Amino acid sequence: MNMPGPLVGTEWLAGQIGAPDLRILDATVFLHPNPDGFGYTTESGRAKFAEGHLTGTQFVDLIEEFSDQTTDVKFMMPSPERFCALAGALGVGDDSRVVIYSSGSPMWATRLWWMFRSVGFDNCAVLDGGLAKWKREGRALTTEVDVPLPAYLTPRPRPDLWASVDTVRAAMNDAGVCTINALSPAVYTGEKNTYGRAGHIPGSVNVFYDTLLDAKEGTFLPPAQLKPLFEQVGAYSRPRVICYCGGGISATMDAMALTVTGHADIAVYDGSMWEWVADPALPLKLGAEA
Repeated sequence: MNMPGPLVGTEWLAGQIGAPDLRILDATVFLHPNPDGFGYTTESGRAKFAEGHLTGTQFVDLIEEFSDQTTDVKFMMPSPERFCALAGALGVGDDSRVVIYSSGSPMWATRLWWMFRSVGFDNCAVLDGGLAKWKREGRALTTEVDVPLPAYLTPRPRPDLWASVDTVRAAMNDAGVCTINALSPAVYTGEKNTYGRAGHIPGSVNVFYDTLLDAKEGTFLPPAQLKPLFEQVGAYSRPRVICYCGGGISATMDAMALTVTGHADIAVYDGSMWEWVADPALPLKLGAEA
């Protein structure tokens, strides 16, 4: 059975709990701004998971286990083989259906969703509204953790779903690519310096990830409301889109919105600003694009 789409609602998921092929994953990470204003301190969501989660859920450690530990850039995608082995250890196999959620921002759930897509596994979705909506509706939680039955997930890598620093540099002079910065307007223009060097990648446009959500429900806006946000920056008039942010996390929210509104060729710059600013030879632009 296939998922109904890349986003699923709480009502749908409530009716699927207990299905033998369903795997539910909690991808929560918390970001705390550093006191000096530069960067963030990360906190695992495992303790929050232990306080209560959906029945049958497994916790995914995006900080360490599901990130490439051979690089200094945080949260980089591990090899497809390692990712699939880790997912398999949590019970995700080729015949599974996967629903991912997170506490707080949905960016962690969309990040894991994009990672699954990049290894060729499409039968996964993000719980729209996340744990917060589930709890507001008074739906059941548990503190029990099931022992997962290991499964095999076949790596079928899609390298085009990721953009490297060289790809992004080349895109600055490519009229066929729309590069989108998912950070706040203040960070995009350089008014706020979060990553050590202020500004944005030259030629990139801004669609702030927070504008993609319903402020009350925490769910993604309907496609009819999402699409104009990207139309105004020219995303659909170019065959390829590259999304970036600070570390390849919130950019996946833009990638989700572009996916549900029908764009067919999207990549996420995995290293994003953390990688870009580390090389002083790579340019940054202050202010908005003309």
